[in-house]
Amino acid sequence: MTRPLNFSFPSRRQFLVGSAATTLSAAAVALLAGHPTLAAAKGETHGAAASDAGTLNTALALEHEGINAYTLGAQSNLLEKPVLALAVKFQDDHKAHRDRLIKVIRTLGATPVQEKSLAEYAKDLEVDKLKSQTDVLNFAAGLEDEAVNAYLGILPAFNDRQLAHLIGQLAADETLHFTLLSNALGRPLPGPFSFGV
Repeated sequence: MTRPLNFSFPSRRQFLVGSAATTLSAAAVALLAGHPTLAAAKGETHGAAASDAGTLNTALALEHEGINAYTLGAQSNLLEKPVLALAVKFQDDHKAHRDRLIKVIRTLGATPVQEKSLAEYAKDLEVDKLKSQTDVLNFAAGLEDEAVNAYLGILPAFNDRQLAHLIGQLAADETLHFTLLSNALGRPLPGPFSFGV
């Protein structure tokens, strides 16, 4: 059995916590709850809206990365059909995250961060090191683990706890992805308090 490659990536948690907003408004909560009209009526200040949008744009950048990481994994031709189907499902989840974040950011009056090219993600993520299905699974599990911890890391930054709801949903999805990938790798299930440390 070959030893899995260890890949190191910038800490998503540090990236997100460093740019997390510290003040949230009722308008932002209304946006995340799917009520843009109510949000507009609340009249959020420019500074708070810009701060909220900045935090959400950081999350959006990570979702762009996730989508492209799964594209690169699928294009590697290293995945067996059942594993490929799982990767496509996870990519669809990341696309749903992306779409929701874009909608909220636009409603805040901000411009969503743009996706980089696939070649840029390939270089940044060093996918040329992937040589087997196990490598791809370890790669994806590492990204999902970082995503969980990044999203959990920004939860305390929100003064209005209702705004943390969307980020909590994203963290839950990433936890599911990580757990299923770990299972596919034959790893034991994570224990209590495994994330957010």
